[in-house]
Amino acid sequence: MKKEKEFPEQSQELPGSEHLMHPEPEIIRANYIGSKKLQDKVALITGGDSGIGRSVAVHYAKEGADVAIIYLSEDEDAKITKELVEKEGRKCLLLSGDLKEEAFCKQAVDDCYKTFGKINIVVNNAAVQFPQTNFEDVTSDQVHKTFETNIYPYFFIVQAALPHLKEGDCIVNTSSVTAYRGSEHLVDYASTKGAIVSYTRSLAKMLSDKKIRVNGVAPGPIWTPLIVASFDDISDFGKDTPMGRAGQPSEVGPAYVFLASEDSSYITGQFIHINGGEVVGA
Repeated sequence: MKKEKEFPEQSQELPGSEHLMHPEPEIIRANYIGSKKLQDKVALITGGDSGIGRSVAVHYAKEGADVAIIYLSEDEDAKITKELVEKEGRKCLLLSGDLKEEAFCKQAVDDCYKTFGKINIVVNNAAVQFPQTNFEDVTSDQVHKTFETNIYPYFFIVQAALPHLKEGDCIVNTSSVTAYRGSEHLVDYASTKGAIVSYTRSLAKMLSDKKIRVNGVAPGPIWTPLIVASFDDISDFGKDTPMGRAGQPSEVGPAYVFLASEDSSYITGQFIHINGGEVVGA
């Protein structure tokens, strides 16, 4: 049996990898001006050390929120994110551990609450992917890793955080364009992302009585270290979109701001599609 290629677990990205990318991903636009949309809120972000997660953390800080980021072991990346958050005058708590472990998820939420005294926003974002050309090469171990990392923690984190969430708070989940149109080389990954769509819609209905909104973002090809880590040839990455290019994290982060703020107060169970113009089913 073919041995599956090894990729970084949990955090979406490679340790210390963003500065090695050419060009480097843009985390936040230089002309982005915060307007206190999340003033004094507290956000817990999984996979927040780099890529989309880092962009969300920095945008939230720019809007006045303190953040806690969960990551596996990418200490260098996490410290950079912390510096970027603190540069905006906000606090950043680093929580390192394995999200596949339910006990760690509970402990991370507890540490966040103990540090800040509240949790207002939960962003489930961490994921892994293991591209395979042949379906026969998708091993049982790979399937377990993908599902245990990409969807199980969405349950564990929210279950632990729910006692701390109150009316007006929210949950934002990261899915993918692959959930809607499939992917011939990411069958297991796309399957977990489809599960996240159904999870989001179902949880939104379940929590509607508590007036806790649950929404998500389904990015298309975004220029992050996950892509460099996953694929051997990235020369054409994103070029098959109508816009003819990959997106930047800076083009995704503002959607998470919108879904976490009062601007989206009448939206729940929905997804924002940031994919360069690809038309997908709702």
